[in-house]
Amino acid sequence: MLSLRQIRYFIAIAETGSVSAAAQAVHISQSTLTTAIKQLEEDLAVSLFSRHAKGMELTHQGHQFLRQAHLIMASVENARRSLQQTSTEISGELTIGVTSMVAGYFLADLLARFQRIYHGVRLRVIEDERAYIEHLLVSGEIDVGVMILSNLEYRAALNTEVLTYSHYRLWLPPEHDLLQLDSIGFKELMQEPLILLNVDEMEERIRNLWANTDSKPVISMRSSSVEAVRSLVSAGMGLALMPDMTYRPWSVEGDRVEARRILDISETLDIGLAWRRGGARNPLIDHFLPVARESLPARQPSLTS
Repeated sequence: MLSLRQIRYFIAIAETGSVSAAAQAVHISQSTLTTAIKQLEEDLAVSLFSRHAKGMELTHQGHQFLRQAHLIMASVENARRSLQQTSTEISGELTIGVTSMVAGYFLADLLARFQRIYHGVRLRVIEDERAYIEHLLVSGEIDVGVMILSNLEYRAALNTEVLTYSHYRLWLPPEHDLLQLDSIGFKELMQEPLILLNVDEMEERIRNLWANTDSKPVISMRSSSVEAVRSLVSAGMGLALMPDMTYRPWSVEGDRVEARRILDISETLDIGLAWRRGGARNPLIDHFLPVARESLPARQPSLTS
């Protein structure tokens, strides 16, 4: 039968990448840990790890189970916290790194939720580009990052956890001709002027979406403001490929913005948590992670048309 002990051991291996490091982290022998994980895989009837000379690597099923394992442990921690009422005794400073687009859509609710529980913790937030936030995480100058994980450079040095997957959609003004089509692909966009969001490496991501096509986007404008892109689209100045997490049907001027799926795009923008792998870490991270897992949705609502 599935146990919390097995789940805790599974998370330890997933975060450290090796049985020896995980055994040291949870203070048990390697043989006990190996037996527990083998039993877990048998109970689930899947292989959670692929074993190789350099350590343990999560399989696709392992990545899926890791998300659920974190949610289970977060629920247990929150239940314990609600009974013990010890959150007021916890104090210190937690430094959080965030990229600008994520800050605009997730940060305020997450920090408010954490602060309501842990009044004694002082939060320090650093907002910057992904590359700089990642550098500070690896060097230990930031405790945890809330950021787009899709383009991480030092993934091997970081523990990461995707909290929400944001699909790309095409933004159009109302009554645009493309809205009459049953489906829209890149070929329908070849002659359409596009407005690019150039914050959080979004321009690079949008260009990469076109990389496997026989055409190139016709770029008419660039902006670092999501609201500017929304207003320009609603005013009929062009179309935009944008992640679902930024979508709202109205611009600040009150004009309508439509969103439609693009058949050729299956990629997602992955938003989640990152913290340094191995070594000493701020113990407040262990209180922040469960709150973050509850604050961000597991998946953004998808537009079906």
